[in-house]
Amino acid sequence: MRVRKVQEKRNWAIGLAVVIIKPTLIATTKREWMGGETNLPADQGCVVVLNHVSHIDPITAALLVYDHGRIPRYLAKDGLFRNKALGFFLRQAGQIPVHRETPGAVGAYESAVAAVRRGAAVIIYPEATITRDPDMWPMRGKSGAARIALETGCPVIPVGQWGAQDILPPYTKKPHLFPRKKITARIGEPVDLADLAAQQPRTAAVINEATDRIMAAITHQLELVRGEKAPAERYDMRIHGDRFKDRKKAS
Repeated sequence: MRVRKVQEKRNWAIGLAVVIIKPTLIATTKREWMGGETNLPADQGCVVVLNHVSHIDPITAALLVYDHGRIPRYLAKDGLFRNKALGFFLRQAGQIPVHRETPGAVGAYESAVAAVRRGAAVIIYPEATITRDPDMWPMRGKSGAARIALETGCPVIPVGQWGAQDILPPYTKKPHLFPRKKITARIGEPVDLADLAAQQPRTAAVINEATDRIMAAITHQLELVRGEKAPAERYDMRIHGDRFKDRKKAS
């Protein structure tokens, strides 16, 4: 399924990833992409924001973005870069390490801003981890995507995705590849942040409002994909705890 040809120049790392990953996903999944031809910019810098349901969904989301003619650039956990070979490959592929809760996170923000200004499509999971919501709805988001969007003025493209959790359920190690699972993703219209981008100084309230709008847009796209209504209150690990960690402790 290719709805738009890739215009960006691919280096060896991107080319290798495509050769390895794409045939594997084609063989093991059925895919339905919606809204991308209209809503995902063909060549403009943007931030693509998604809900997070499985450790494998960054791979399916990368195919989604690639199928719409863009090379995906991720903000990725710094732990992935500690392996010398993998870290070298990820950097060559233009991925951006994030040192969460450290001063290094500032460097990731600056790198993401620079990538967007160069015209890249930067993919961010605002939840920063797989959802802990019992029914797998998006949780309360973190502010990174909002801050990058407000700084650059770029479009923020919300995506609701569903199905990757059937391949690899959260915090499991054995994938269920057959029978083929269906991956559905709906790409929505850009989130309207124009009024917030115009506000100076950029207070915590402004950034929080932008983050809330982004999470609401992602949730709306997921509601359309699932044909269900999300809870009125988003799951917040600061309030509700980490049920995966609590379950692991109990066992």
